[in-house]
Amino acid sequence: MNTSTPTPAATAVADLVRRYYAVVSDLSSSESDLGALLAPDVTVVEHPNALTRRGAARDLSETLDGFRRGKALLREQLFDVHDVIVDGERAAVRATWRGVVGMPAGPFREGQELIAHVAAVLTVTDGRIVHHETFDCYEPFETADAS
Repeated sequence: MNTSTPTPAATAVADLVRRYYAVVSDLSSSESDLGALLAPDVTVVEHPNALTRRGAARDLSETLDGFRRGKALLREQLFDVHDVIVDGERAAVRATWRGVVGMPAGPFREGQELIAHVAAVLTVTDGRIVHHETFDCYEPFETADAS
């Protein structure tokens, strides 16, 4: 059992990662709130999943665009961060994401709850996230056209 006390640098990385997930969760947060946590050359890699079937790699502009689109689609959203494990500049995260669809859109119906179990690895340099790689496992959901 490791009972060592985290270093100030590890604590700073963990705090930044938790702040990042809190900003993403908060539907009232702004693009500048998120942008302040991301490096200008950030890369966000989303591995294939039920929503992004081919996966995606996004730069800062594409990440902020997805942030906007998510806010427009959802009426509720929460990342419940269970674990943040830090090794140097890298943090491994285990979280559960819940989102409630705010309006009918594509395969989704208003009020539908989506749940994903998330594992992610983030890299922090100079107090900003430079790389975020996420593995999102969605619980089964029905599409609007399946009713």
